[in-house]
Amino acid sequence: DEDRKLLVEACIVRTMKARKSMHHSQLVAEVTSQLSSRFVPDPTTVKKRIESLIERDYLERATNDRHTYRYLA
Repeated sequence: DEDRKLLVEACIVRTMKARKSMHHSQLVAEVTSQLSSRFVPDPTTVKKRIESLIERDYLERATNDRHTYRYLA
């Protein structure tokens, strides 16, 4: 389970590094799509990992739209 959390986080960071800014639903869909060859992550797991990355200053919520994330690191 810990390995899957790390895989989800790595996928989120890779995606956000490439896109710089992304809406929540697009990000969840992209992460699910990229990881589908290994396993299908639960959307709540993806959301928890996003929150964890926000707490650790990898991502932030956009000031004008709470459902949009911006890459920081």
